[in-house]
Amino acid sequence: MAKTAPEGLITALDIGSSKVSALIAQKGDGGELMVLGTGQRESRGVQRGYIADMRATEVAVREAVEQAERIAGTNIEDVWVSFSAGGLISDILRLEVDLGGHRVEQSDVDDLLRAGRDSINPGGRMVLHAHPTRYTLDGLAGVKQPKGLHAERLGVDIHVVSTEGAPVRNLDLCVRSAHLEVKSIIAAPVATGLACLSEEERELGVALVEIGAGVTNVSVYKDGVLTGLASIACGSADITDDIASAFGTRRGQAERMKCFYGSANMTPRDNHEMIDVAPIAADEDAESGRITRAQLIAVIRQRLDRLMVDIGKELTKFNFEDPVGRQIVLTGGGAELKGIADYAQQALGRSVRIGRPRGLTALPEAHSGPAFATLAGLATFAAADPVDLRALQSSHQLVTRANPKAMFQRMVAAFRANY
Repeated sequence: MAKTAPEGLITALDIGSSKVSALIAQKGDGGELMVLGTGQRESRGVQRGYIADMRATEVAVREAVEQAERIAGTNIEDVWVSFSAGGLISDILRLEVDLGGHRVEQSDVDDLLRAGRDSINPGGRMVLHAHPTRYTLDGLAGVKQPKGLHAERLGVDIHVVSTEGAPVRNLDLCVRSAHLEVKSIIAAPVATGLACLSEEERELGVALVEIGAGVTNVSVYKDGVLTGLASIACGSADITDDIASAFGTRRGQAERMKCFYGSANMTPRDNHEMIDVAPIAADEDAESGRITRAQLIAVIRQRLDRLMVDIGKELTKFNFEDPVGRQIVLTGGGAELKGIADYAQQALGRSVRIGRPRGLTALPEAHSGPAFATLAGLATFAAADPVDLRALQSSHQLVTRANPKAMFQRMVAAFRANY
């Protein structure tokens, strides 16, 4: 029988277009995360990151969490949930106040953060994140702890991520329908960046491209902050559909062909390697067809070519143009396609590596690939529990974190009031 959840337990829930996965981890005294259990189910009610079938998604959520609970040997009540649909917008809000040269006190920092909270204007959108990222003293950027230093002016950079409210409310309702409390809903690119990128990479500048089943998210980091975020309504499931359509087979067979024989690169020998293709018809008289591996790869590359053009356009919009020292990290389930790093490096003209989750102890081998980066990042985010300006108290008190349930209630109230 499962026992009651101990202190320091974190449950991450990633609801994607192809799979719903759950992870239960224990936070140690030193901040390390030990994975206790994982679960996964096929996602049948999500399209392009949006909830399209509440009932089907609810069942998948419940089964994935129950599987993780059985392995961990404990019951959980609340989860940190990812939001991976399009429409996410990332902004940096900068605020500065005069101090008159005196020493920075905690009350100065609190007043500045409260002023930052009041300055957020999402324009009717729902705010998912409002995190102070770094402070400035007299224009000097990158100050992590200003308390105790003297300055004429104190400033702060606030990272704000917002999106349309209805899809987030649907996601929240779906998880609660599975009898789970939602601690917080996290933008998937924010979580994925924590799992795949080092702090130094985020400081120097890097682009994270997460190729999911239905959505590809492009994120650009500079000076340790997520400065640009865009979503492309295309993913690895589109490649599967192209294969199924081109060769007249079922999606399941097409997915198998992509995983076992597919590649982003072609070699001369691919013209001679043959692949059996089961027909889409269930008739006993229907005969299997045969194609060359080169034909399969040609279909895959047609979709990849279009996707890379779209990725390049988004990177240009974010001024991610200087190829010197600007690395691209590919992650998500689409990054598991053979040869995609070399292909993307040629297509985008930059150094490319595959991003896999890091920082978790005892992560199962089956969940250690790029397809599970967001799941691992959710646990990392939850363990860090960064200060969110929406949880600040209105009275002149020190900056404190509200308890998770109270914080979510405040988030809902703020969302309904559109800040």
